[in-house]
Amino acid sequence: MNQANHAIKCTVQQCKHHCNSENYCSLDCVTIGTHEMNPAMDQCTDCKSFAKK
Repeated sequence: MNQANHAIKCTVQQCKHHCNSENYCSLDCVTIGTHEMNPAMDQCTDCKSFAKK
């Protein structure tokens, strides 16, 4: 079981770093990036620390 980092909220249950019983990430630090040249909405950003379960 991953230990929840209460400083990083997360709802992506398909990530191996997600804490199944809580909506938190277990990592100490995450990297956030974008797939757009000029991001204008939250949908344009990505968690670069994502790892598929």
